[in-house]
Amino acid sequence: MASELLFVPFKKGSDVDIIKPLRNLINSTYNTGDQHEDYTDALNELSRLRANAIWKVFEKTSLEVIYNYYDQLASLEAKIPPQEVQIPFKWKDAFDKGSLFGGRMSLTISSLAYERMCILFNMGAMQSLIASQQTVETEESLKQAAKLFQQAAGVFAYLKANIMMAVHQETTPDLNPDTLDALAKLMLAQAQEVIAYKCIRDEMKESMVAKVCAHCDELYTDALRAMNKEQLKALWDRDWLHVMTSKQAAFRGLAQLYQSQVCNANKAVGEEIARLQLAEEQLRLATQRAPAGLLADQLARASRQLAAARKDNDFIYHERVPEPGALEPIARAAIAKPLEPPPRWGNARDLFAALVPLPVHQALQAAGARRADLVALEINKLRDATQLLNSILASLSLPACLEAADGALPDSIRARAAAVRDAGGLPELTRLMAELPELLQRNRDILDEAERMLREEAEADAALRSQFGSRWTRTESAKLTEAFRANADKYRQIIDNAVRADNIVQQKFAQHRDNIALLGGSEGDICAGVPDAADAPRPASGAAGDAAAVRSLRALMQDVEALKAERDSIEAELKDTTVDLREQFLTALQADGAVDEPALSAGALGAALAPLQRRGAATLARQTELLAQVQAQHAALMAARGGASGRDEALGRLAAAADAFQELTANLNEGIKFYNDLTQLLVAFQNKVSDFCFARKTEKDELMKDLTQEASRGTVRPAPAPPQHHSDTEPPAVRKEAPPRPPPPAAGAPSSAPAGAPPGAPPGPSALPYPQQPQGMPVPYGAGAAYPYYAAPMPALYNPYATLPYPHHARMPPPQAYAAYQYPAPAPGAPYGQPPPAGYNPYPQQ
Repeated sequence: MASELLFVPFKKGSDVDIIKPLRNLINSTYNTGDQHEDYTDALNELSRLRANAIWKVFEKTSLEVIYNYYDQLASLEAKIPPQEVQIPFKWKDAFDKGSLFGGRMSLTISSLAYERMCILFNMGAMQSLIASQQTVETEESLKQAAKLFQQAAGVFAYLKANIMMAVHQETTPDLNPDTLDALAKLMLAQAQEVIAYKCIRDEMKESMVAKVCAHCDELYTDALRAMNKEQLKALWDRDWLHVMTSKQAAFRGLAQLYQSQVCNANKAVGEEIARLQLAEEQLRLATQRAPAGLLADQLARASRQLAAARKDNDFIYHERVPEPGALEPIARAAIAKPLEPPPRWGNARDLFAALVPLPVHQALQAAGARRADLVALEINKLRDATQLLNSILASLSLPACLEAADGALPDSIRARAAAVRDAGGLPELTRLMAELPELLQRNRDILDEAERMLREEAEADAALRSQFGSRWTRTESAKLTEAFRANADKYRQIIDNAVRADNIVQQKFAQHRDNIALLGGSEGDICAGVPDAADAPRPASGAAGDAAAVRSLRALMQDVEALKAERDSIEAELKDTTVDLREQFLTALQADGAVDEPALSAGALGAALAPLQRRGAATLARQTELLAQVQAQHAALMAARGGASGRDEALGRLAAAADAFQELTANLNEGIKFYNDLTQLLVAFQNKVSDFCFARKTEKDELMKDLTQEASRGTVRPAPAPPQHHSDTEPPAVRKEAPPRPPPPAAGAPSSAPAGAPPGAPPGPSALPYPQQPQGMPVPYGAGAAYPYYAAPMPALYNPYATLPYPHHARMPPPQAYAAYQYPAPAPGAPYGQPPPAGYNPYPQQ
C-alpha cells in the first residue's frame, strides 16, 4: 500500500513545423487592413515549448513545461478557426510496446484540439509518475501525491468526455473512452489510497479510517472492473491487474480490521470476531505479493486481536459470530475526488494576448443563433399554415370526395390506411398509451420518496432541537434544504404539466380510436365501414353542377399541391441561407474595439432573409384565397349532390383519423422519452437527498453521543469544534449503501448521464447543478451558511401541441416567495413522525 503506486506511460509525439502554417493562418485571417501584428517571436516560443513538452517528459521539471504549452494551445485554439489549421500532428499510442524502432500504432490529425488532448494525456501521465515517486514518510509528499493523483483522475475523466468531440474519428487505444475511464478510476483509487495511508499514519479515529479504506476498496473494485474489459486487457502491463487485485484485498481487509475496533468499543464481540476473520483472510491474500511492510504488521495485528477476541468470547460473552454476508456494510468516505482541469495550469504569459479573434468568434456564434431563430420562426409559420390547410381539407373530405364514385376506396384513403398499418395501427398506439401511466407513477414515487426523506429529517431535527434547546447547535434543516425543496417543487410542477399533456393525448385518442382501428384493418373492412356511393340519392338536376364543381375542385387541389411544394422549397432555402459576417465583425472590432453584433446582424440577416420571408407571406395570403375558393366550390358540389353524403363524412373522418394517428404516435414517443429522461434526473435528485439525510443522521448521532456523555459526567461543554480533517467549504464525503432504486427506464430510453456514468451520477464529467452536500460526513457543527441554490436540471418539456398555451411557451413561471413546509404533527409515540410499515418498499420490483 502506497509503496507500489502505478503510473501511466507517455504518448510519443513527432516533430512537425508549426511556425509556418500558423503564421500563414494568422496573417491571412486576422492581420487585415491597417493593423498588422508580427507573431514570429510568439510562434518560435510556441515551437520551443512544444519540443520541450514532447521530448523532456522524463524530467520532473517538465510538468511546468507541459502546463505552459497546454495553456498556449488552449488560448490559441480559442482564438483561431480550428477547421482551418493544417498541421499534421502525429502521436503514437502510449501502451503500444512496438518494436525496437518505435511504436506501431499512431494517429495523425490536423487539429489543435487533437494536439491539446494528447498533451493533456501526457500531463495526466506526468502527474501520475511524479505522484508515484513521492515518499510516504512526510506530510508534504503525501499531500502532493494525493493532489496529483486527483488531478490526473480529473484529466483522464475530462479526456473521456471530450476526446470524441475533438477527434471525430476512431482513436488509438490509449485515447479510447473506455481506456480513459479505466485510467481515471485507477488514479482516483490511488489518490484515496494515499489518503488512507495518511489516515493510518496520523492515527485518526478507527471509524473514519474504516470508511476511507472501504471506499478505497470500492474504487479499486470499480477500476478492476473497468480494466478487465475484454478489449482493454491487452493494454496494461502484466503486473497492473495483480497489483490492483492485491490492493483491493488489502483495503477490504483494512476496512474490516478498523471496523472491528469500532465493534470492540461498542462491545459487539460477535461482529468483531467476524470482521477480524475477514480482515485476516483478505490481508493474508494481499501479503502474498508484498510479504513485508505495513500490511504484514496489520496482518499480525489482526491475528492477535482475533485470538484475543475469541478468547474473551469463549470465556465471557458467548456471542454468536454472524456470517460474513450478514454483516452490515461499512459506510464509505469519498475523500478523494477528480479535480476538474482549471482554465489555466501555469502562470506564464499568453503569447497570443494581442490576438483578438475571440469577440469575433462570439459575435459569429451569436449571429448564427440569431439566424437559426429567425429561420425557425419562418419555418414554423409555414408548417402551422400547412397543418391548418390539411385539417380543413380533411374536414371537407378532399380530395377523397372527388375520387372514384363507383364504391371503391379513394386512392388517398388507401394510401393513408397502408401507412397506419405499417406503423402498427391501433395496437401499437394502445401499447404506447399503456406505458405512460406506469412511467408517470414511477416518477411520482421517486419524488415522493425524496420529499419524505426531507420531511422526516426536518421532523427529527425539530424534535431534538426542542428536546435539547440551546445545546442543539447544528444548523436548522430549513436553512440547508431550501434548494432541495425548491427543486422538488419544480419537478412536481413539471410532472403536473406532463399529466395535463397526457390528458390532451388521451382525449384525442378517444376521439379517433374507432376510425384508427378501421384504418388498421383490411381494405374490405374499410369498405364495409364506409357507406357506398350508390346508397346516397343524388338529384338528377344537379349532375351538370356536380361535374363543374368537381372540375373546379380538382384544379384547386392542384393549386394546393403547388402551394405545398412552394413552401417545401422555401423551407429548404431558409435552412440553406448563410450570411458571412466575418469581415464586417473584424472591421468593426478594428474600428471601434468592440463588435455591435445585434446591429450588424440585424441588417445583414434581414437583407438575406427578406426575399424568402416575402415569398412565405405570399403563400400565406394565397392559402387564404385558396381556402375560400375551395370552401365555396365544395359548398356548390354539396348543393349539386344534395348535401354531404354519409360516405363523404365517413371518408373525412378516416382522413382526420390518419392525421391524428401520426400526431399521436409522435406525441406518445415524445412523452415516453420525457418520462424516462425525468426518471434519470429524479433518481439523481433522490440520491442527493439520501446522501444529505445520511450526513445529517451521522452528525445527529455524533452530537447526541457528545451530549449524552456530557450529561453522564454532569458537565455541559460548548459544542465541539469541527474535526481538523473537515473543510469549511467542502467536507469530505462518505457514501452509504445505495437506497432502493426505481425500476430502470424502458429499453431504448435515453439517458441523461452524461453521462459511462451510473444512474444518479453526474452526465459526463461535470456534476449536476445541485447544492454541494456532504455525502455522509456531518456538516461542521455550528455551520451557519446554507448551501447555495442551483437550478435543478429539467427535461425537455413534453408538449404534444405547440399551438396550445402549454409550458413550451410559458417555460417556467416566475419564482415565488418561499413558503415553509407545513409538516404534519407527529403521531403519538413516534417522536419523528409515523414510521413506514414493516417491509415498506416504495419501488417494488416489477
